[in-house]
Amino acid sequence: MAKKYHLFEVYGIELEYMLVNKNTFKVAPQVDELLTKKAGKITSDINNGDIAWSNELVAHVVELKTNGPTSNIDDLASKFHANVLEIDGLLSNLQLKLLGSAAHPLMNPDTDTQLWKHSYSEVYALYNTIFNCKGHGWSNVQSTHLNLPFNDDKEFEKLHAAIRIILPLLPGICASSPILEGKITGFMDTRLEFYKTNQKEIPDLTGMVIPERVFSKLDYHASIFEPIKRAMRPYDKNKILDHHFLNSRGAIARFDRNAIEIRLMDIQECPKADIAICAFVIEVLKAIINKEFCTLQAQKLWTKQELFLILDEGIKNGENSIIENIPYLKLFGLNKVSTMNDVWKHLYKKVKPQIHKNHHESIELILEEGTLSTRLLKAIGKDISDAQIIEVYQKLQDCLIKNKMFQP
Repeated sequence: MAKKYHLFEVYGIELEYMLVNKNTFKVAPQVDELLTKKAGKITSDINNGDIAWSNELVAHVVELKTNGPTSNIDDLASKFHANVLEIDGLLSNLQLKLLGSAAHPLMNPDTDTQLWKHSYSEVYALYNTIFNCKGHGWSNVQSTHLNLPFNDDKEFEKLHAAIRIILPLLPGICASSPILEGKITGFMDTRLEFYKTNQKEIPDLTGMVIPERVFSKLDYHASIFEPIKRAMRPYDKNKILDHHFLNSRGAIARFDRNAIEIRLMDIQECPKADIAICAFVIEVLKAIINKEFCTLQAQKLWTKQELFLILDEGIKNGENSIIENIPYLKLFGLNKVSTMNDVWKHLYKKVKPQIHKNHHESIELILEEGTLSTRLLKAIGKDISDAQIIEVYQKLQDCLIKNKMFQP
């Protein structure tokens, strides 16, 4: 069993990047070549000091993650960036580059998807049999995962309650997927639009994205894990799938490592942006748990249905989403109809002194100039040709290499 930590004692962050061909901008299913270049042999996981590299499910996505729990996230942007630069160096001879943002804007998942063929391949093959992993919801959904620890049931209750009420707001600061297959989709967070129905064949896995009102390990098993296990029995005859991984809600409890993993954050253009958002979300969660806005009881009252309606609006409209639910806004000390951007600006004023100054510039740029989705659409303008999209997204690739925010 993993060591138990108290609330906010340590953190785990995962960033997913896609490989694309330098010349054609097409998706490149060559992560195995990258990992082989680094390790000298084929492998799915590489420890590289403070940051680990790995592959999951599809052959064109590489995941960088903190190599175990870390107590300090304020220097993580530079550590992740150093690994991005190392990978960029390894990729240059292969004519490949990394791409940030949550979705490749021109990918055709039917023709461009290849599943990972190495370790865990039997697990991925089973997933593919059940869900057909060639859809955008499986193969074109790069995200940032934030893992937060809890020590016992009491801490789990507080953390789960706080996370549930903040989940609906995340597209209002993280949306980075406005274009798919060369078209503006009409959703600022298209990744999450697909996430909602990704596993529609077995609805128990994702639920309503917002987790149920469960605040103890026992209740979580009864309300979430047991229905998942029951639903999977006809498909998973050899019992090779783990219920922790099958649970696909927007935040999942990992009792195997006493943490909750937030999964609704689209990945941004560079580690500087991702780590700043994580730092911001962490401080807001601390403030909620410290009852600076509302009581624990008030947080626990909200049903998944009520919270999903707010999330769904955010998926469509990002930071411009209008929240008319006054009781919800009162959870954060607001009393009038507000946009998601208004809510985040209000929260930033409250927690800014607690956020390391390294992150202020990135957060303020997002709050003033919009989510990455907004900035990408502004840069593309009215010319939705493949050539224009590629030109803009190549600038996005430069932001990743330089670890700087994207500005139209």
